Amino acid sequence: MAAALRVGFAGTPPFAATTLAAILGAGFSVAVVMTRPDRPQGRGLKLMPSAVKSLARERGLAVFEPTTLNDQSARQELTDFALDVLVVAAYGLILPQAVLDDPTHGGINIHASLLPRWRGAAPIQRALLEGDARTGISIMQMDAGLDTGPLISTHAVSIGPRDNAATLTDRLAGVGADAIVETLVRLQRDGRVDALPQPEGGASYARKISRDDAAIDWRTAAPAIDRQVRALNPVPGAITTLGGKPIKIWEGEPATGRFGVPGTVVRADAGGLVIACGEGALVVCELQRAGGKRLSAADFLKGNPIETGSRAGATPLH
Repeated sequence: MAAALRVGFAGTPPFAATTLAAILGAGFSVAVVMTRPDRPQGRGLKLMPSAVKSLARERGLAVFEPTTLNDQSARQELTDFALDVLVVAAYGLILPQAVLDDPTHGGINIHASLLPRWRGAAPIQRALLEGDARTGISIMQMDAGLDTGPLISTHAVSIGPRDNAATLTDRLAGVGADAIVETLVRLQRDGRVDALPQPEGGASYARKISRDDAAIDWRTAAPAIDRQVRALNPVPGAITTLGGKPIKIWEGEPATGRFGVPGTVVRADAGGLVIACGEGALVVCELQRAGGKRLSAADFLKGNPIETGSRAGATPLH
C-alpha cells in the first residue's frame, strides 16, 4: 500500500478554503496551512483572519502566516514540515523556486482559467470582462514563472449569460476542489502525476483589478458595461456617480435601442432606473451609495431621487 502523502496547503480566500475542505474530506493529512496574515476589514478595520485560516483553526491544523518567503528563516520553517507536496490555491504571494523545490513532488497549483489564457491575479474577472464563453480550472505543476508551469489536467466550465464573479467563483471552486483531490489520489497511488507543457499560443495576462477597471465609462456599449458590473460583483463593485455622489452598481441588464447621450438618466421612477450607454442602455437593478446598503433601484430612488435627464458619471458630452 502506498505511503500516505504529507500535504502542505497554501491559500487565502474562500475559493481556497473550499479546496482545503475537500482535501481534508478526502482523508489526506495536511501538515501545515500557509495563508496571508490577518487583514483589516469592515468599517472598524478590525483585523480578520482569512477564510483558509479560519477553517484551519477549526480543524486544528498548524497555520503558518509569513509576510514574505524570501528570507531563509521562513523557508526553513516550511522545510521543517518535510512535505511530500505543496498544494497552492489563490495564496496571494509568489513562491520562490526554493520553496517549490523543497517538497518531494514540488508545488501543484489550482488556477481558475484554462491556461495559458488568463495567467495572473484576476482570471475570473478578466474572463467575464472580455465576454469569454467558457473558462475552467487548470491543475498545474508550479515553476518560477507566473502560471507558466506544465499542465496536469484542465477542466472546462461554461460561463452563463448572467454569471457574476461570485457565482462563477463558486462553481470553479467546486470543480477545482474535485480536480485536486483526484490529482492527489493519483499521486499517492502512483508516486507521480504526468504533466505536459502549456500550449505555446493563446497566452494572456489577467492583471489585478484596479480602480480604473471599476470606473464605468458610459460611452461604452451596454453589453460591455453589463459585463463590467458582473465581473466586479462582489469586489470591488462598478463605480459611477449619480447626483454628483459616488455610487456602486451591483446588478443591471443591457437594453437595446437608442437612448440619447451616453450617461443620461432616461428613466428614474418606480418603474426603474435606466441610463443611456454608447450603444443601448443599462437597466440598473441594484445599487449602493457610499456608506449605505445595497438596494433595489426602486428602493434606492425612494430615498435618493434622481432627475430624468441628469448625468451619471463624468462622461463628456462630445
